[in-house]
Amino acid sequence: MSEYHERRALIGRGAVVWTRTAGTGPQRVLPDGCTDLIWSEAGSGPGGELLVAGPDTRAHLALGPPGSRAVGLRFAPGTGPAVLGVPAHELRDTRVPLAALWPGAEVRRLAERIATERAAGRQAAASRLLEEAAGDRLRTAEPPDPLLAAIVAGVSRGTGVAGIAAAVGLGERQLHRRSLAAFGYGPKTLGRVLRLNRALDLARAGVPFAEVAATAGYADQAHLAREVRALTGVPLGRLLRGPGGE
Repeated sequence: MSEYHERRALIGRGAVVWTRTAGTGPQRVLPDGCTDLIWSEAGSGPGGELLVAGPDTRAHLALGPPGSRAVGLRFAPGTGPAVLGVPAHELRDTRVPLAALWPGAEVRRLAERIATERAAGRQAAASRLLEEAAGDRLRTAEPPDPLLAAIVAGVSRGTGVAGIAAAVGLGERQLHRRSLAAFGYGPKTLGRVLRLNRALDLARAGVPFAEVAATAGYADQAHLAREVRALTGVPLGRLLRGPGGE
């Protein structure tokens, strides 16, 4: 059985550090509007592999040898581009080596240091290396787009695209372009993804599905069921029972 743990990261509001040990089957990774910086020991090099998981539009199945370990740093929606140096839409639905975005020698050193800490049993130290590397990038990056928080708040409330654009003082096309660069997709898709995650949090807490639908902002339980299947590939009940739903 796979194991998954997470904690709040020391950098950036909303960032999370997570660790995962692969189980015997593929792990279903769900869309969450975020970008992840990941070290995996399943890579081909002696220091493992550092890669970037871009924002997903639907779930994908992550494969790995049983027992293989990974540690990741998940950035809050809109934060990833400042760390990685590329617009989020260029990474949408992709998994790319970090060396494609950062200098190769820097990436190799970081991977080897993380592997050394993990091999010595210093798991917390390995996680901090990811945080430090990302923190260094954030300190020298351009300030975040000041409108991002308002866009996230608007889509989280279920406000339509026209309403969000008016609230932040942009045209709808400008809003779409800013959203693509920051989140990887437009505000409508971002809203669907964030609503899905709110619904899953409620369902995992044992809230009845009909109440989940009403609270999370779906028209009804049938709407919830359609959206869960469209974004995750499986029905809600199966998703809650199966591995990889974290």
